[in-house]
Amino acid sequence: MQRRKLLRDLSIGAVGVTAISLGWNFRDLVVASKQKEKPHWGYIGEEGPENWGKLSPEFSSCNLGTAQSPININSPIEANLDQLEIDYQSSPLRIINNGHTIQVNYQSESILKLDGETYKLVQFHFHHPSEHKVNSQNFPMELHLVHQNEKGSLAVLGIFLKQGKANKALESIWEVLPEKQGKEQIIPNVEINASELLPTDKEFYRYYGSLTTPPCSEKVNWIVYKKPIEVSVAQVQKFSKLFPLNARPVQNLNRRFLLGSN
Repeated sequence: MQRRKLLRDLSIGAVGVTAISLGWNFRDLVVASKQKEKPHWGYIGEEGPENWGKLSPEFSSCNLGTAQSPININSPIEANLDQLEIDYQSSPLRIINNGHTIQVNYQSESILKLDGETYKLVQFHFHHPSEHKVNSQNFPMELHLVHQNEKGSLAVLGIFLKQGKANKALESIWEVLPEKQGKEQIIPNVEINASELLPTDKEFYRYYGSLTTPPCSEKVNWIVYKKPIEVSVAQVQKFSKLFPLNARPVQNLNRRFLLGSN
């Protein structure tokens, strides 16, 4: 009995020493054992948009929120809206396939001024087909330029992509589209300027909404340009091979205002 007790005590001691030597204590070990990976989500099946809110309590807004995005743009209220103040600078091309889209992380002091607030451009990414609809019609793709202010609020510029001529501003990105999910890649000697992706016609729609992906947080000032930019059939096809569907269905507008610049 004494020998068995001694072995048990030594075993417990060994665990304690190992934990301490690694900079852990037993409380840390308990917490670590309870930590779970973030729930995986997608666009089809049990992980699809209709089930996002059930995948995690953090995603509850996806099902319960009342100011969700995207929306069907229909019958906006025409208003005399201030023109957007945009100052984009060039940035090294930093690209990642995050498993949900192709994202370009922006590294420069590029800003959008909106309602007296300054928002910094942090990244842009793509959806196929478009997430927002206009009069219940999709576009082949949609580009989202994501800006954030010091308070953590977001302003997102949505730009529709229609089939037409090849988009030269996208060529440097499309040449290095990562085919598999992985870490960010920094492309040597390549810079991009997001201003080249903006439509020449600056009219837009505005409404307040949410992220279009989990956790669907309702903290986004949406600005969706009325006029699309062009992209070739080949460019759409190259993206769609990677992401056949990465667009959330439209959500109810509810009692929100949808404004259109004139």
